[in-house]
Amino acid sequence: MKGNELKPRIGIFGRRNYGKSSLINYLTGQNIAIVSDTPGATTDPVRKTMELGGVGPVIWIDTAGIDDFGSLGAMRVEKSLQELKQCDLAIIILSENRFEEPEETLVENCKKSNVPFLFVYSQSDRIAPDNVFIDSMKQKFGTTPYIYNISSDQFRLPLLGLIRDALPESAYRHQSLLAGVISPSDRVVMVTPIDSSAPEGRMILPQVQVLRDILDNDAVAIVCKETELQSTLSSMPSPPNLVITDSQVFGMVSQMVPDSVPLTSFSIVLARAKGLFDEYIQGTSAINSLDDGDKVLILESCTHNVTCEDIGRVKLPKLLLKHTGKELHFDVVAGLTALQTPITDYALVIQCGGCVVTPKQLASRLAPAIDANIPVSNYGLALAFLNGIFHRAIRPFQ
Repeated sequence: MKGNELKPRIGIFGRRNYGKSSLINYLTGQNIAIVSDTPGATTDPVRKTMELGGVGPVIWIDTAGIDDFGSLGAMRVEKSLQELKQCDLAIIILSENRFEEPEETLVENCKKSNVPFLFVYSQSDRIAPDNVFIDSMKQKFGTTPYIYNISSDQFRLPLLGLIRDALPESAYRHQSLLAGVISPSDRVVMVTPIDSSAPEGRMILPQVQVLRDILDNDAVAIVCKETELQSTLSSMPSPPNLVITDSQVFGMVSQMVPDSVPLTSFSIVLARAKGLFDEYIQGTSAINSLDDGDKVLILESCTHNVTCEDIGRVKLPKLLLKHTGKELHFDVVAGLTALQTPITDYALVIQCGGCVVTPKQLASRLAPAIDANIPVSNYGLALAFLNGIFHRAIRPFQ
């Protein structure tokens, strides 16, 4: 149930011909990255999933050289820096006793994006690190680079251990979605509409994740469609401890579920678990401040087939137009691609639940808006607000 995108990401960064591709092959024990004496052999990020002891599966990412040049080279460098923002850990390769502008750029971007980094010294058999360089690194960063040589396997396990220790536990430790909200033996009703946007023959990922979390908390899950909710509630000997619904039927479900029963949505559950919940709660009220001509950015973390019942592209814009009565403009960006419009052009950003991305990726995605004081919201919170049940929907988490 854990998608590929949800695995921790460890990026390898450094200059051209410093052995980035050789290192990823060395760490994984496989020839997955092209190794060449020609500078710039790696143009686009190369990814490989491998089990890391004590962590689980992680994604290793080989990137283009940070010192590339020319118009095409600049694009490659920008691609590498964009990739860095999504990483849970950056391995910065050093060599030739050099720590100059390319390395400083990497460190600055790591700090700016709150990405922890680890220095390793490559190709020590060719140019050994001297004491002056090692002392300068220790004085500047309080640590010395790990020195290795890929011609010997003796460095592999110690280096993997250093990487494991440097990787934040938050990147791989499972966090309960409903911790503190439900207790063992609680009965939780999940309302899951089956419409044209539902995948054929299966449930959508947020529903699966919440279902698993209910079971992990030793609670009881009762699953039904919105059309069966009334009969489901009537058949229960006592009210459920919690109702979690798909956001798109918030209005209908809220009328069926007594106010005394906690009610929220899958998207809001994920928003709380992924972080930035306080920012979402603060930013959602900005809906009432939208004015004629304002632009709203809809961020989808995944790509999917768009239908006439699509929440982000169809239902949310319609509800926003109706609620505000204003002439609004909407842009939709899917995946984690760079925005083509300055974030400051938008009056509001609404992010999807983020079921296929890590908390780090989500935080990096929304950081430009938060830094620019642009209000941010979430699909579930925005839909709750537009249905007049915002405070009820966040009550289970307060």
